[in-house]
Amino acid sequence: MNALWMRQIAAVWRLEWKKTLFSKRGWWIYCLALAPVFLTAMHWLIESGVRNRHHTLGDDSVAFAALFQFFYLRGAIFFGCMGLFSNLFRGEMLEHTLHYYYLTPLRREMLVAGKYLAGLAAALLLFVGGTVVSFLFIGRHAGAAYTSYILHGPGLSQLAWYSVTAALACVGYGAIFLMTGLFFRNPMIAGAVVFVWEGINPFLPSLLQKVSVIFYLRNLAPVEVPVPPPLNLMVIAADPSPAWLAIGGLLAVSALLLAYTAISARTAEIAYGE
Repeated sequence: MNALWMRQIAAVWRLEWKKTLFSKRGWWIYCLALAPVFLTAMHWLIESGVRNRHHTLGDDSVAFAALFQFFYLRGAIFFGCMGLFSNLFRGEMLEHTLHYYYLTPLRREMLVAGKYLAGLAAALLLFVGGTVVSFLFIGRHAGAAYTSYILHGPGLSQLAWYSVTAALACVGYGAIFLMTGLFFRNPMIAGAVVFVWEGINPFLPSLLQKVSVIFYLRNLAPVEVPVPPPLNLMVIAADPSPAWLAIGGLLAVSALLLAYTAISARTAEIAYGE
């Protein structure tokens, strides 16, 4: 990649990332990212005033794992990335502003790369940042015991894996929804299809489970969430992928989706009348 292409990507990124992060239409994305922060902060404040607690740091660890698995991965990051990345192209088509980019001597591939990196920067700040703060809050009521759990126990390693998993979720879902925003008149329909597929993943045959983002993300989680009956009878346990394969596979698939989107953008036409 030559210096001109790098400058073009950087120029698009500078124009897009603040607009993406501070979009007035994206207020609900902030709510998704900050909801766990609020809940864990309230947990900290309430439990700090309780003398005889009925749960341990291990219970808090499992509770955070459930919060991360079922709210962040399956809800907040998914829908947040849908809102952030789908609008990178579709939003400009609705506002009739995309042609300003197309009239400049800018390669379409660099436009796709710059917009993706802008959306990714916003997603990482919101969701990885929210994950870190929520993790630090949830057991803070234990005081020095929680500090020791983080610094001298498994806490720091768990926090690192949660952060990596959240970042990979942003990378994977971002690539999917950037593509749907460019190709589909209504990317919400495509998003609904992806959401259903990701949601039924644990109940699919083992081979089909692997054709999913959530399968690899779930295997990276440092704490397993027990599945209560009777749902545990319907869950099909697939062979987990090693961490290096899950990370490498997600990055490779995301790169392929971005490459396909970038190549397709060369011939994409603006249809403001749709």
